[in-house]
Amino acid sequence: MKRKRHLYSGLIAAIASTLCVGISQGSELIYYPLNPSFGGSPLNGAVLLNSAQATNKHKDPEMDKDRYGIDEKPAIDQFNETLERTIISRLAASASSKIVDEFGNFIPGTIETQNFTISVSDPGTGLLQITTTDRISGGMTVFEVSKK
Repeated sequence: MKRKRHLYSGLIAAIASTLCVGISQGSELIYYPLNPSFGGSPLNGAVLLNSAQATNKHKDPEMDKDRYGIDEKPAIDQFNETLERTIISRLAASASSKIVDEFGNFIPGTIETQNFTISVSDPGTGLLQITTTDRISGGMTVFEVSKK
């Protein structure tokens, strides 16, 4: 009798658990990469980079207040550098005006500066030969350009 009771309760438990579980389904796992370095969409790159920068707690000791690491120069130094670039640009334009006409064509001749000698010659091949010589080191560069 006890045995029938155990079998009966076991059978009821098995039927109840079968009814409670119901039907379960599964599918295969599909991997979608997020990181563009590992095959993800390139559009995710900016999001991942911004997230990494937002959570980065380390600071570069070499980096000053400027976030690009560029030292801020005083206004007088910036003015002096701008003035120096302007003067050098005008000197280069003045020197090149002696070997280039108003139409942009080279004129055969020689120009000497403190450090360089620039010589433009016509070897008769349809090209002009330009020779730049460093007067200090003696180094020389030769190249040919079209007459036009």
